[in-house]
Amino acid sequence: MRTFIISSLILLLSITNLTAQEKSNISIKQDYIVLTRKIPQLKPILITAKELRDEAPPAFGHYEVVICGKTVKDLEDHTKIQPFLDQAKQLGVEIFACGFSLEKFKVNQNKLPEDLQVVKNGILYNFKKQKEGYLSIEL
Repeated sequence: MRTFIISSLILLLSITNLTAQEKSNISIKQDYIVLTRKIPQLKPILITAKELRDEAPPAFGHYEVVICGKTVKDLEDHTKIQPFLDQAKQLGVEIFACGFSLEKFKVNQNKLPEDLQVVKNGILYNFKKQKEGYLSIEL
């Protein structure tokens, strides 16, 4: 009887330990940041965000995109960017424009869509996010 109780206790403790480990793995969220120089790349970027979210919803953290370079001139044309902003909002993805690029290519920030945020320096912003543990890719 004593052996049975000890064996049962060991089994119970090992199951409890596995359950705790599984829960802790689920609670770890992964954050992502993507730098892009082309608005059409937003389509595969957002598809990737959706697939990552659907694959492991509890582990899907923040997903951010920074648009930089010459393509920021196209951000004033709401017909080019708004469908992506709408899709991003549904997915919980934040899209930013690089302030340095906006300045360099003389883009009026007041003409940008309201739901498009601006970061002062996209490259620096990316590095800071990497320091915070974000996975990063530049396209």
